[in-house]
Amino acid sequence: MNYLRSTDGTKIAVYEWNPWGKETVFLVHGWPLSHKIYEYQVELLVNFGYHVVAIDLRGFGRSDAPAFGYGYDQMAEDIYQVVCALRLQNFTLVGFSMGGAIALRYMRIFRGYGVKKLILLAAAAPSWTQRPGYPYGLTRESVDQLIELASTDRPQLCENFSRQLFASPQTEAAIDWFRQIALSASGIGTIQAAISLRDEDGRADLCAVHVPTAIIHGAKDEVVSNDLVRIQHEEIADSQLYTLENSGHGIMYDELEAFNRCFLHAMCS
Repeated sequence: MNYLRSTDGTKIAVYEWNPWGKETVFLVHGWPLSHKIYEYQVELLVNFGYHVVAIDLRGFGRSDAPAFGYGYDQMAEDIYQVVCALRLQNFTLVGFSMGGAIALRYMRIFRGYGVKKLILLAAAAPSWTQRPGYPYGLTRESVDQLIELASTDRPQLCENFSRQLFASPQTEAAIDWFRQIALSASGIGTIQAAISLRDEDGRADLCAVHVPTAIIHGAKDEVVSNDLVRIQHEEIADSQLYTLENSGHGIMYDELEAFNRCFLHAMCS
C-alpha cells in the first residue's frame, strides 16, 4: 500500500497487486466501505494474470478523512490523480454502488482518460434519490434518516447496512466482516459521502460513456433499485446488462461463484 496526494493534499491509500500483469483493472468501492470488499475478486483477477489497482476513497479505509471534498467531482479527481501517478493506460474501471456513480463522473469530467472498459456493479446512479422529474430511487427523507443515524449511532448504521447487503443466506461471520469494514470508515466520511449520495445528480454522466460497458446487478437489491439499472442500461450506449437473480446489493459476495463467473465474462467480452 502506498499513499498518493490528491489536488487538495488529501492522502489516498492505493493498493497494487501483480504490477506486471497483462492488463490493468482499477477497483472503486462504495459507501460506507473500503477496497477490502473486493478481496475475492482481487485473488481471482491476479490468478488470471491481471494487474489490479484499488483505492480507499477519501474518508474510508486508510485514506485521509478531510473535512471537505466528498462530492463526486473531487472523488473523480482523486481517481484521476492515481491514474496519472501510476501512468495507467487501457485499463478497466470498476465501480461498486457509490463507486459506480463516481466512476461515471470520471468518465464525464475526464473524458474517460485511460479507460478502455467500464464495469458498473450495483451502481448508485444516475441519482440515488428522487427529485423533480425523476421519481426513481430512495426518497430524500429516507436518506436523511441514514445520515441522522450515522450522526448519532454509526455502529448501528453499520450493523443495519451489513445485513441489508445480502439476499442469499450468509454466515454471521461474513456479515460481521462487512460490518467491520463499514466501521473502519471515518465518521465524517460516512456522513459527508451520504450527503453526496443524497444530493448528486449524475444524469448527465451516462451519455458521456463511450467505451464498452457492463452493468451487473442483483435482482433482489434493496439499496439500488431495478429502475436505476434500467436507466443506466438505456442511457449508456451498447451497454450489456447481467442480472444475478438471487443477489442483493452486496453483489460481489452474495452469490460469490456466480458473480465471479459473470465478472470474468464481463472483463473478457
